[in-house]
Amino acid sequence: MSAPTHTRPHPAITGGVGTRLPWWALALPTLAFIALFALILNPSEAHATTGGEPAVAQLVERAQQLLTLGR
Repeated sequence: MSAPTHTRPHPAITGGVGTRLPWWALALPTLAFIALFALILNPSEAHATTGGEPAVAQLVERAQQLLTLGR
């Protein structure tokens, strides 16, 4: 016994594709690329932080403080 087949296309395919990206979906990666490219061209403009502790150590310390507050 054969099963009936569907000859109609899927409803999502019949309409035109109307996918539109928001303006920032293209603008933000473009700005990030330009900023990184500018740092490659002129690395003297890339200033390191001059604080006493590295940023990672400050981040870990802050995370520990937040975890102890939740107890």
